Amino acid sequence: MGQVTIYLEEDTEQKMVDAAKSSHLSKSKWIAKLIHEKVANEWPQSVVELAGSWDDFPSIEDIRSHEGKDASREGL
Repeated sequence: MGQVTIYLEEDTEQKMVDAAKSSHLSKSKWIAKLIHEKVANEWPQSVVELAGSWDDFPSIEDIRSHEGKDASREGL
């Protein structure tokens, strides 16, 4: 497991300490979780759970119906 040293201004450090405490995590685990979230290649679960939550949201067909027709591909 890698180890990283960072230097923070006092006010930034205090905000980090407060956030870690409110999450019931150590500072190290809170920072590791934040980094993991920032480098993830997937949508956060909170965003995934929003899928389909708007009843009046237009379908993909409705959205694309206003676009022009795609040009044909050139043959190889």
